[in-house]
Amino acid sequence: MNTNRRSFFKIAGVASVSIFSGALSSCDSNEKKNQTGSLLNIEEEANKAHAQRFNMSGYAAPKLDVVRIGFIGLGMRGPGAVERIANIEGVEIKALCDERMDRVESAQKILAERGLPEAKAYGGRKEAWKELCRSNEIDLVYICTPWQLHTPMAVFAMENGKHAASEVPAATTLEEAWLLVETSEKTKKHCMMLENCCYDFFELLTLNMARQGFFGELTHVEGAYIHNLADLNFSKKGYTEMWRLKHNQHRNGNLYPTHGLGPVCQALNINRGDKMEYLTSMSTNDFQLAKMADNLAKEDAFYKEFATTNYRGNMNTTLVRTEKGKTIMIQHDTTSPRPYSRIHLICGTKGVAIKYPEPGRIATGHEWFDDAKMAEIQKQYTPEIVKRVGEMAKKIGGHGGMDFMMDWRLIDCLRNGLPLDQDVYDAALWSCIAPLSEWSVANRSNSIQVPDFTCGSFKSNLQVDISLSQGGNTGVRAITSSSGSQLKV
Repeated sequence: MNTNRRSFFKIAGVASVSIFSGALSSCDSNEKKNQTGSLLNIEEEANKAHAQRFNMSGYAAPKLDVVRIGFIGLGMRGPGAVERIANIEGVEIKALCDERMDRVESAQKILAERGLPEAKAYGGRKEAWKELCRSNEIDLVYICTPWQLHTPMAVFAMENGKHAASEVPAATTLEEAWLLVETSEKTKKHCMMLENCCYDFFELLTLNMARQGFFGELTHVEGAYIHNLADLNFSKKGYTEMWRLKHNQHRNGNLYPTHGLGPVCQALNINRGDKMEYLTSMSTNDFQLAKMADNLAKEDAFYKEFATTNYRGNMNTTLVRTEKGKTIMIQHDTTSPRPYSRIHLICGTKGVAIKYPEPGRIATGHEWFDDAKMAEIQKQYTPEIVKRVGEMAKKIGGHGGMDFMMDWRLIDCLRNGLPLDQDVYDAALWSCIAPLSEWSVANRSNSIQVPDFTCGSFKSNLQVDISLSQGGNTGVRAITSSSGSQLKV
């Protein structure tokens, strides 16, 4: 009888394991069915081995006395970029491109108002930008198009012998991120993602403070993109062909991580001494976008294709752990009715700084510094780039001046044959948080490996130079007051 009882429990145990395993397999299968095709291969891509062909970190391309620029995309951000670049000496704006020729004509007026020669016009069809990239009269292609076009355009530009500067994010998939890296290494052409927030005044101040050891050993940082864009995303006059709304409709994760992430990565020396190891990500449900789409569709048939229920969550929170045991928190919310914030928190063993809600604050204990102490900090730690061009940047504009400082620094590095502050590894890494977070959200916030786009060279790559110990000699033309082309937030 005991033997029979033992046999029974053995059989029952095996059956239970089989049923349980089958249930897990079925759940796993169902979960995978619920994922889109683009998500299924993200984990495999994240773990693929790659070999570095050439290290672009710290690479100094041959200097260009005059930087000849071609702009692609003259919708929301492009005109402001043309206007800012037009203020920088040692630059020739040689080409302007947009599918809509009326936008090209408007950008030509910006040049005419400043007494600059008319640029060659490209446009009228979707692939006119390829002709611009093939031109022998251009050194740098400046890309201000919808997200999904950034990688194809940057890769084509580099393959045609041009440096590439792309609006954020530089890539939307891991495959695109690696393609940027591999193309930059192969062609030895710079690929910079235009992360303007790395040049904001408080971010530069705290970066210099971190470099000087003010905060002690950094332990934790936070960044975000919290910006209510709900009405703009649904506006017919907003993003061309509703491209940004479509990303929000079909993806769920931290879709726009780089504004908050870039500055804190520089403070942590990510890709230059430390690397991201893995991340986990979680999103709330969507509590607004689907309802907005449904209400609009009832009044206007145009919105019927957007009346679905698979919008990204209101808030996404992503956590990253680095190889050295530091943590990074990044948030994304472009729906909720909240004041704008990128958080920008830098925390160390000796002090802390946080920018939002403004004004930025710094402390080394229980109380924030008062105005007098903050003035002392500003005087002691304001970096050289701000001393050199900060006031000019404020006059020219572009998110308070940080856009101009970014453009000026890019041109100054190219003219002096210096490494760029942001290289292709930064572009790939900061951008890849989006697809990695999508995978984690779709997999119950499981962790996923973050690729090392430097292939190990992060261990010896040098810090970003904010001292202007080299270069800094690029002039600024007679400043024209900023126009409506410059974005404020």
